[in-house]
Amino acid sequence: MVGSRFEERGLPPLLYLGRTNGSPPVWLESRAPLEQRRLLRHPIYTGQGLPRGGGQPVLLVPGFLGGDGSMATLRDWLVRLGYRVEGSGLSCNIRYSEAVLETLVPRLAALQGQHGRPVTLIGHSRGGMLAKVLAHRHPDLVARVVGLGSPFAEPFDVHPLTMAGVRVAQAINTVYFRRGGEAERGFLLDLAAPASVPLTSIYSRSDGIVHWEACLRTDATCLEVQGSHVGLAVNVAVYSLLAAVLAGRRPRV
Repeated sequence: MVGSRFEERGLPPLLYLGRTNGSPPVWLESRAPLEQRRLLRHPIYTGQGLPRGGGQPVLLVPGFLGGDGSMATLRDWLVRLGYRVEGSGLSCNIRYSEAVLETLVPRLAALQGQHGRPVTLIGHSRGGMLAKVLAHRHPDLVARVVGLGSPFAEPFDVHPLTMAGVRVAQAINTVYFRRGGEAERGFLLDLAAPASVPLTSIYSRSDGIVHWEACLRTDATCLEVQGSHVGLAVNVAVYSLLAAVLAGRRPRV
């Protein structure tokens, strides 16, 4: 079992600023538009020669502060491959984790019930952590979990700018929803628990938001690519790995 050093608190103390050294510069995140442009021009985006989805259901979960629109390119590609893809229904992934999970559970159950097959969960960043906990609590509904730059091992090993965003979200959840940091305790415990379904973590050492080592777990298949954090949802290498993982094949790295 792995776990955040802050799981007893729910959130880090206010003096914790995030990772202040040893990470790539955050300006490397400016690569994301170029990564998307490269993907859209790459043969892999057409889906030719890739294994087909055969109607397998997939639920996509966006990252912190993101919405379903941030996963639109990935969704279109998966549909082209023959997967039945559902969005999370989130317009801004900012509420405390239990509240977000409450909205995801009925979507997961409906998708599984509609197709009669366990659902693959793909989450970007925080979305991967939500997917992992969702699978932990409902393993009978989930086939596998894939995280893109998701800090499964240490959720708060992030750039100070991201940590500042976490503080803003904390304030919003405290003021509007009357839920403080302690609301995250149960979520963090379930995140740290051993994976109950196959777990894949795709990460980048040049990630300017999440420190790459926070994505590594011994109970996960960890696959490295090159690219930005934001761009992991539009990264050619990620799509190549996803095509293999979702088809149950051994990915080439």
